[in-house]
Amino acid sequence: MNVRLLVGAAALLGLAACGTPTAGTATPTPVAQAKDTPVAAAVQVPAGQELVGEYRATGVQTYSCTGNAWKGLEPAATLVDKNDKPIIIHSRGPVWISAVDGSAVEATPVDGAKNDVKAAVPELLLKTKTVRGEGLFGKVSYVQRLATEGGVAPTGGCKAGAQISVLYKAIYTFFAPAN
Repeated sequence: MNVRLLVGAAALLGLAACGTPTAGTATPTPVAQAKDTPVAAAVQVPAGQELVGEYRATGVQTYSCTGNAWKGLEPAATLVDKNDKPIIIHSRGPVWISAVDGSAVEATPVDGAKNDVKAAVPELLLKTKTVRGEGLFGKVSYVQRLATEGGVAPTGGCKAGAQISVLYKAIYTFFAPAN
């Protein structure tokens, strides 16, 4: 695993631990409701799901040079709640880990569920592969990457083995089966 990612994750967990003391486990405050973020038909969540969280992400998409072309390696982002409190780390897998309760979700893109965005990484619909813990991500079944900005791989050739990280922003929404 990337050392920078581990250091960043440790720093994020430290920031989360330094927040205002509360009794019990804190409940993250979602950024907004799904109605606030337009969603293309290609990345719609199937019927029978309910929104359990929507958070703003800022980070990088890292690319490595293979065969004289840039290929996606990993994301590294911090997701914040509506009070700009960092509560989720996003990394290779892709995986999202709650700094509030340690729960995690790993997801995989749904075939064909992609919406291209000019000058940005595409919007995606991802289906849960595995979850860990009973907290924030314990019941998540789908993840959407929406409202993307930046993060696009450089154009042109590159030197084998080179890496580059490109800043990006997005909104991630998390869904669980409706009760």
